Amino acid sequence: MPKIPVMQAVVEVLKSEGIDVVFGCPGAAILPLYKAMESDGGIEHLIVRHEEGATHMADGWSRTTGNVGVAIGTSGPAGTNMITGLYTAQADSVPILCITGQAAVSKLHQEAFQAVDIVSIAAPVTKWAVQVKEAAQMPWIFREAFRIARSGRPGPVLIDLPIDVQKQEIEWDSSIDEPLPVQKSAPSDARVERALEMLLAAERPLLLAGGGVILGEASAELLELAEFLQIPVQATLMGKGALDEDHPLYAGMTGIQTSQRYGNASFLESDLVLALGARFGDRHTGDLAIYRGDRKFIHVDVEPTQIGKVFGPDLGIVADTKLFLKALLDKAKQHGPRDKGAWVERCQELKRTLLRREDFDTVPVKAPRVFKEINEFYGPDTYFVTAIGLYQIWSGQHQKAHRPRHYQVCGQAGPLGWEIPAAIGVKKARPDAEVVGVVGDYSFQFLVEELAVGAQYDVPFVLIMLNNEYLGLIRMAEDHGGYDMKYEVDIHYDTTGSDNVKIMEAYGCSGVRVADPGEIRTSLEWARKEADRTRRPVLVEIMIEREGNTANGTSIAAMKEFEPLP
Repeated sequence: MPKIPVMQAVVEVLKSEGIDVVFGCPGAAILPLYKAMESDGGIEHLIVRHEEGATHMADGWSRTTGNVGVAIGTSGPAGTNMITGLYTAQADSVPILCITGQAAVSKLHQEAFQAVDIVSIAAPVTKWAVQVKEAAQMPWIFREAFRIARSGRPGPVLIDLPIDVQKQEIEWDSSIDEPLPVQKSAPSDARVERALEMLLAAERPLLLAGGGVILGEASAELLELAEFLQIPVQATLMGKGALDEDHPLYAGMTGIQTSQRYGNASFLESDLVLALGARFGDRHTGDLAIYRGDRKFIHVDVEPTQIGKVFGPDLGIVADTKLFLKALLDKAKQHGPRDKGAWVERCQELKRTLLRREDFDTVPVKAPRVFKEINEFYGPDTYFVTAIGLYQIWSGQHQKAHRPRHYQVCGQAGPLGWEIPAAIGVKKARPDAEVVGVVGDYSFQFLVEELAVGAQYDVPFVLIMLNNEYLGLIRMAEDHGGYDMKYEVDIHYDTTGSDNVKIMEAYGCSGVRVADPGEIRTSLEWARKEADRTRRPVLVEIMIEREGNTANGTSIAAMKEFEPLP
């Protein structure tokens, strides 16, 4: 076999794994990899302004493509800056690969400059963290990293590369190399049969689509099963978009924050729930005694340790969601279709009647009005990203999703600042798509420097900011959560606080501030044209009422509604 620089082999492995773009910033301890990328020329690289931004860009790219996103950093603080991104990816089952440089092996015990045990630091927030000390292992470790990231419950991995190992040569022939196979868990036939029996015996069953339906590319199978058996479908926050929300069988979202009124109502009336790739997160379930009630639960998940983690289901099935739904549909077709029945009609009635008002014309703008405009203006093929805060909860409650992988949200970790870099990752994955970030005024400034990446590399997207000049979610928790205070959550100063339009302009981007609900539509039209014209990020900043609240509660049966209902 030919002898080549080991980092050349790494670049060839990356390309064969489907990687055509990476996000990172060079440093002395990772330059052999950068030299190999420069020499090869087959992988695009975007220089980030912060390594956390690189991880979130890789995250957004991965959520959009389903492939493993790649972020690169040097030694020391580069890796520690990546920890939030690794945690975010782990929490939401997103496969990303972080590559870090490291001091020479002989210096690791001497507290060398920027030498840190990043493998130990990253271990709790990765599926696998490893340092390569033998150059000959390098291609195989990268192959195994991709396999682990994709297998079972997907997630992040980290590979740490000492500088002296990167500089070596190895024998390697890429023409006879290929990705390692990923095995998918098929369901037990007996458990599929039992699941069908339970579904057919139920009078008011629901299918609950979690993030595993989207990650498992199982939306088509979900739709076919739902229509064949005429069973209403709900989605968790991570499953939003698994079924078009305008579909007659869509029955909403249950939860104590991101939920619809009709979703909670139909869930409370159900007698059986088939949960597909769902974690039963606490923002979804609320009070477990109320959530469980007398209804039966079937829990399907690719990760065995998820079964029974929150509560013991009546039937647990370890399987890939797509394979399970195919097997269940095959058995269902042997039994024949079900009639529509009164339960489907009941769920449709609840969907028509138990709504939240959105048609507010008051000034300052009420947040639900923003999402009414978003739903009416943007088409079903638009990609959305949003992170954490009142704006994200309003989005979950009011914003419609129509396609899998088109509504992307941090479901568990909730890192502020995720939206800008994630939008860059999404746009790099789908250059021809319209990409929109829904962001709060506080989150906007956490990784605002990544706007420079969008400007430098001509990555256009639209940011819709809901600006209340507050840490809104924490203000609501302080004010209505039993603390009776509003302490250190007000970020208002001068007239309207930070001039976010000027911040956009400082990065070579553009924006507009909106104060009247009647101006929202024309501002969205302008932003679309401006993004197309400039090929850069564009901001629509909407000044909303400062102390608006989202519907919330501790139980899905006792939600507090702050706005008048329709």
